[in-house]
Amino acid sequence: MKLDTLRELLVEQVQDLYDAEQQLTKALPKMAKAASSRELKAAFEKHLRETEGHVERLEKAFEALGEKAKAKTCKAMKGLIEEGSETMKEDAEPEVLDAALIAAAQRVEHYEIAGYGTVRSYARLLKETKCVSLFEATLNEEAATDQALTQLAEGVINVQAA
Repeated sequence: MKLDTLRELLVEQVQDLYDAEQQLTKALPKMAKAASSRELKAAFEKHLRETEGHVERLEKAFEALGEKAKAKTCKAMKGLIEEGSETMKEDAEPEVLDAALIAAAQRVEHYEIAGYGTVRSYARLLKETKCVSLFEATLNEEAATDQALTQLAEGVINVQAA
């Protein structure tokens, strides 16, 4: 795809995020299953529900942009999920595996935070106000998930792993 305008770049970035979120909806149940901590399982299950909402918000963003909802393969998310899958196959103590799962999940969250921050900035500049609010809502949820994972790691998981 040739990118001549910031709007075209915005659409391409939204397509990338759309694929990333769809990949994540398949990965989160596996991460929840691999976790031994009840709190971590619950955090992954909660984020799965939020991620399903993120997919819906992206579909609304496509609609607001007058575009068909279409995914463009997100190689970065594919790689992050692959690394997380490798982690789940490690021969590790349950507490250490939980700490590793949090690390993998936070890498995903940081990638998503960067992606949503970028599309929000583009949408704001292009005066796509509906998209700005959709991206902002998801960005806030991603940041809250990252913070919750940090609190879980520092408060319980990493201590048990140590």
